[in-house]
Amino acid sequence: MTSLRAVVAGAIAVLAVAMGTARAAEPVKIGEINSYTAIPAFTIPYRNGWQLAVDEINKAGGVLGGRKLEVISRDDGGKPSDAITAANELISRDGVVMLAGTFLSHVGLAVSDFAKQKKVVFIASEPLTDALVWSQGNRYTFRLRPSSYMQTAMLVEQAAKLPAKRWATVAPNYEYGQSFVSNFKTLLKAKRPDVEFVAEQWPALGKLDAGPTVQALEQAKPDAIFNATFAGDLAKLVREGNTRGLFKKRAVVSALTGEPEYLDVLADEAPEGWIVTGYPWYDIKTPEHRKFVEAYMAAYGEDPRMGALVGYNTIKAIAAALDKAGSTDTNALIAAFEGLTFQTPIGPLAFRAADHQSTMGAWVGKIALRDGAGEMVDWTYADGAKYLPPADEARKRRPAE
Repeated sequence: MTSLRAVVAGAIAVLAVAMGTARAAEPVKIGEINSYTAIPAFTIPYRNGWQLAVDEINKAGGVLGGRKLEVISRDDGGKPSDAITAANELISRDGVVMLAGTFLSHVGLAVSDFAKQKKVVFIASEPLTDALVWSQGNRYTFRLRPSSYMQTAMLVEQAAKLPAKRWATVAPNYEYGQSFVSNFKTLLKAKRPDVEFVAEQWPALGKLDAGPTVQALEQAKPDAIFNATFAGDLAKLVREGNTRGLFKKRAVVSALTGEPEYLDVLADEAPEGWIVTGYPWYDIKTPEHRKFVEAYMAAYGEDPRMGALVGYNTIKAIAAALDKAGSTDTNALIAAFEGLTFQTPIGPLAFRAADHQSTMGAWVGKIALRDGAGEMVDWTYADGAKYLPPADEARKRRPAE
């Protein structure tokens, strides 16, 4: 009998070890959601970027002591409802341990609210609205890219130096555009109380009617224009504005326009002299960044875009948090992300515990034509940490939990 008990105990021990080994060998699944069909110029390079990071991490041994990282990706089509459906399926059917991604601000806010309800970590890679980490922030949501507040603060430093007093604004009429314009007005007035805003244009996202928009801006006779349109709307605005002379002898300050996703589309129509945020990958010479650029080109046969860097950094952050947490437990992951420092091609970045915003910055410079294409010149890197409110103030901007 004693011998039989010993055999059974031994078998159970072997089975337990085998089951533990099997669990350890299971991949760590991340659910990723983005607007691949709606905003392909940004999101396809973004997907390439996160896939490059996944491949590198798995080749180096994975996460959590040897588990592979697996990303299960879904397309939200630029619609909050589709994003929520995808998020629900990723959690309930695919067994992902956290969510990541989204591009449009209203989509990101919808997924953030879902994450709060379902008590799952969400890493918002791209949405820029301040609400994501402030007025609608929650303990489950973290954001990678510099927010509309941060990028506006970077641009206002340059805008305040201009002699312009009369300003007009143009931005898409949804959370992202409203946030950018509100921040620009507030921050510029704080530095230059003498400025006034004489016109606003609010085209629907993706539906800018260039002729009437440009005409309305011109009729206001501003000294300068603040622009927050992007993608197809930006191209329409630039082309019609160039045709009608809107930008002649008039300063323009423009969010995101220096990103290759948008400059490449404009080609030789790129508006020279605009003050922009962007990504001059071709002139960033640090060894870490050059390594990233070379690896991306080798993998995909094309130049990197801003989306590629964002996608890559998203996965690097997730891997670092998993290893710091030592598990896939939600509370452990939240604790790991709060104050997390992780390595990227542009140097170490961190997530603030106060508001879950990362310190990723942006490049600020001017557009110039070089060999028939628009590029950023006279740029500097603006460290995101320097453009955030103090931690105590940031906490006050978040809802009580």
